Amino acid sequence: MRRRITRALCAAAAGVAVVSCGSGSHTTGGAVSSPASAAWPAHPVTAYIVNSGSDTVTPIRTATNTAGKAIKVGRFPDAIAITPDGKIVFVVNSGSDTVTPIRTATNTAGKAIRVGHQPAAIAITPGGTTAYIANFGSGTVTPIRIASGIAGKAIKAGPGPGAIAITPDGKTAYIANNTSDTVTPIRTATNKAGKAITVARGPAVIAITPDGTTAYAVSTASDMVTPIRTATNKAGNPIKVGRAPVAIAITPDGKTAYIANNGPGTVTPIRTATNTAGKAINAGTAPVAIAITPDGTTAYVASEGLFGRAGTVTPIRTATNTAGKAINAGSVPSAIAITPDGTTAYVTDIGPFRAPSDTVTPIRIATGTAGKTIKVGTAPLAIAITPSQRRRGNE
Repeated sequence: MRRRITRALCAAAAGVAVVSCGSGSHTTGGAVSSPASAAWPAHPVTAYIVNSGSDTVTPIRTATNTAGKAIKVGRFPDAIAITPDGKIVFVVNSGSDTVTPIRTATNTAGKAIRVGHQPAAIAITPGGTTAYIANFGSGTVTPIRIASGIAGKAIKAGPGPGAIAITPDGKTAYIANNTSDTVTPIRTATNKAGKAITVARGPAVIAITPDGTTAYAVSTASDMVTPIRTATNKAGNPIKVGRAPVAIAITPDGKTAYIANNGPGTVTPIRTATNTAGKAINAGTAPVAIAITPDGTTAYVASEGLFGRAGTVTPIRTATNTAGKAINAGSVPSAIAITPDGTTAYVTDIGPFRAPSDTVTPIRIATGTAGKTIKVGTAPLAIAITPSQRRRGNE
């Protein structure tokens, strides 16, 4: 279950901010500096694929859909985040209790940073100063100063923290504690944890509206989504969705949250103004991840292909909440992310447990067609895409 929790979180972050698993500076301790090769310009838009089965990360040039050389990281990497300036990728290694920084200019890994036991999720402050790591096994959160690459003192959260989201103003990190049915708010200015907020049973994923007013805790075990007012840290009435919700994405205008329900193969739209659930939308066999285009017009839902069927991606028009024709995408999709320009969605295929896959499927959004699969490492689990050239400025 923790494996699915982590990949759902990554996809949710990707849907909200394009960059998967969090959203902050320039150097990280242990990072290696060397000139960029001619084949890999210093600042291309690049998708970074976390290969949980081969302990590597594969960079993919989105302009050409070509994979670069695999980058070695720690054991069982399962989450990823990229700083807002696009210079550093942080990879969470749940099997070695570390985080590996990768310099995007050279695609070289720096010295691993020790964190808590079984790290499961990561988010970076919008200003790019700090990365926060949720340590599922030790019930803590580790802050890492990005400028130095040094981990700070662990912050006590609830038992089983498995997801994290940070408000757009960067002032508060919210930690979903899966085994204690709570969410812990952490003030980033002081790294002090506030009073735990009780939510529905088994919170597995969390996301925050673009205006920062509401955090939504998705509880897989109880088929509920709990809204939390960030101004007061008070939980509202839980919202009933489909069975086994595992992922969430919020439209850029903040009006609708889409919840992927793994059990019935549906997506539930929630109107954030009223916190009411709309009619469920059919979306493949077993949805596991969701991402929304930067213009907010379409949500793409990745669903596992069970019982020998192919995995699919279902587009949903957000204006009407109607599903379009499903697109084949591997056997067991695990995560999805969309490029900053909204032209391409990348879907990782983790494959069956006993026969893991090693491919990523690019989908052209304009035509809704899948391109040629891209070979990466074994059991790709998570994905993050660097910001666009324009957002990164004149580096």
